[in-house]
Amino acid sequence: MDQNLGQDSVPASGSFDKSRVLDVRPLRRLVPVFPSPSNMPSFPTPGAPFVCAPPSGPFPSGVAPFYPFFSSGDSQRPNVYSNTISDAVPINSFRTPPPSTAGARVNGDTGPSKSTRSRFQSQSHSGFTEEDGYDSQSLNMNDVEGTSKSGRLRKRSQKRTRGSGDIVLNSPEVDTDAILSNILLSFNLAEFDASRKTDGDKGSVGCILLIFDLFRRKISQAEDVREAHGVSRRPDLRAGAILMNKGIRTNAKKRIGLVPGVEVGDIFFFRMEMCLVGLHSPSMAGIDYMGLKVSQEEEPVAVSIVSSGGYEDNVEDADVLIYSGSGGNFNKKDKEVMDQKLERGNLALEKSVHRGNEIRVIRGLRDATNPSCKIYVYDGLYRIQESWVEKGKSGCTVFKYKLVRLPGQPEAFSKWKLVQQWKESITSRIGVILPDLTSGAENIPVSLVNDVDDEKGPEYFSYLSSLKYSKPVDSVDSAVACTCSGGCLPGNSNCACIQKNAGYLPYTANGIVVDQKSVMHECGSSCLCPSNCRNRVSQGGLKVHLEVFKTRNKGWGLRSWDPIRAGAFVCVYAGEVIDPSKIEELRGENEDDYIFDATRKPVEPVPGDSHVAPKIPFPLAISAKSVGNVARFMNHSCSPNVFWQPVLRENNKGYELHIAFYAIRHIPPMAELTYDYGRPDKAERRKHCQCGSSKCRGYFF
Repeated sequence: MDQNLGQDSVPASGSFDKSRVLDVRPLRRLVPVFPSPSNMPSFPTPGAPFVCAPPSGPFPSGVAPFYPFFSSGDSQRPNVYSNTISDAVPINSFRTPPPSTAGARVNGDTGPSKSTRSRFQSQSHSGFTEEDGYDSQSLNMNDVEGTSKSGRLRKRSQKRTRGSGDIVLNSPEVDTDAILSNILLSFNLAEFDASRKTDGDKGSVGCILLIFDLFRRKISQAEDVREAHGVSRRPDLRAGAILMNKGIRTNAKKRIGLVPGVEVGDIFFFRMEMCLVGLHSPSMAGIDYMGLKVSQEEEPVAVSIVSSGGYEDNVEDADVLIYSGSGGNFNKKDKEVMDQKLERGNLALEKSVHRGNEIRVIRGLRDATNPSCKIYVYDGLYRIQESWVEKGKSGCTVFKYKLVRLPGQPEAFSKWKLVQQWKESITSRIGVILPDLTSGAENIPVSLVNDVDDEKGPEYFSYLSSLKYSKPVDSVDSAVACTCSGGCLPGNSNCACIQKNAGYLPYTANGIVVDQKSVMHECGSSCLCPSNCRNRVSQGGLKVHLEVFKTRNKGWGLRSWDPIRAGAFVCVYAGEVIDPSKIEELRGENEDDYIFDATRKPVEPVPGDSHVAPKIPFPLAISAKSVGNVARFMNHSCSPNVFWQPVLRENNKGYELHIAFYAIRHIPPMAELTYDYGRPDKAERRKHCQCGSSKCRGYFF
């Protein structure tokens, strides 16, 4: 390879001869090379040493393989232009997540980086939590051997402290293998043969994303005590690294164009999610590319890019993206200005200009609920229309690429822009009947919209934001309130509410439920903790801007203007608590459309969560026909994106049982919110289902 690649590729003058640089043979291999495990420091482990075998074996005595997606042959080999680590690397042969930047563009959402020229920088802010979401700054091989500004390798310690802003990746206190094994019990990984690992589908993509998020949340919960004692962590990186190296992924084969099972408009809260489903391989770099055979040579072509605001991109147009190349020095604190070079990701983009291949575009948008984080929106396929070179704001030479969105694709980024205009009253919402059907009962207005026909609204009801108990409920257990005056904290063994939840808080730090339980205990009216205690998530009212809308074939439905994260609280089911014995009578009179029966069992329980159907301490039936909230408008689906959870709250007289809804997976804006109505104990008349999902059973109860 020419050692002078790109050294004189950007002249100081305004003219630029790209053809001369394009004749340079591209890099032959970008796969990071790891040091021998024997040369690496490791955490002390009591007992017998850990034995790690490669996926293909041979396996030592007493060691069983755990690589459900393993496929032999060339599928395990890294791509010549791969930006990720080969699946065949044993999990303990390195201490970092697999994706590597490999010199490609590093997006600005890396936040705390001191320089975008460095492959990985130590974080300068005061530590991460699992919800901080700086996912574009995912670790790579340089977390073991970092690259200094001079290009020399320097050793980095593996165990770090919050004071230095660094991350602990390996913890002997948390048995991640046991956590993952328990989650995988409810997933049929035997279906993931070599072909589905290489080329996935919607089912496999959804399965992998669900496994990742459940695994990440469980690791976060297990490490909550360590976080309380000042240990910073990144469960997303740790979960992603383990899954990648166990082969629990799909669409492992790089490709140009559409990725099977990933739909335009899908959203991601972690860069590792995109790696696991094959949408964008690098966890940090903004340009992903692969090698194509041209005659006797291979040349790089771009397959996907992430634009999230760190570079001088023009992202205002929903159908046109002006994208800046990788490299260069944009850090104003550094006096040195470095021009970008036509190599690696930039060279791949330039080759794609001439080849005209499709490029997947992912746009990183600010998370309104956590401004320091990004939400990644898959905006579909683009083509590069032209490229040029210009001087950036910092004075360095920058490559520019104009990408134009291919027509005929579903709305994605344009829908986000439209919703934002509604919020800012720039554009009026079409079909609004009522701007707030709650009449101020909720802290966030809920609009009533019909842009389908002339119907002026649903049957009249009184809006009620909580349950209405007609009489106290006799509880079997005696209620014990917590005395956490400053709020319930993880690891507090004296907290009565934590004791009821098997020693853990059921929510992460920013209100994400860890998993589904047969019953979950929240702090109640007699507890001394404040209203903002993290164990009161379902009591704070709506947290997303919901909309009741008229569907085309299912009556009225419910959707959200805001993106909803997997595990996030959506709403409670409000109404009047009725005698369960009256349910049969109401069903006979065909007045059960707005009755919630908590004794029903889900037809297909949420995978990876509780392995048993929800168990409630006493029968609960809620009628929302006359009084209720937005939950009464949620329709049934055989492939729901929301699940319900029994929640007990302590009061002076005992317990109150409530029903709370949480997101199963990430839900993009304007997607209908649905849950599985479940199956009653007794056989009943079936109703025709029009959910339209690929798994529709054709009926529901």
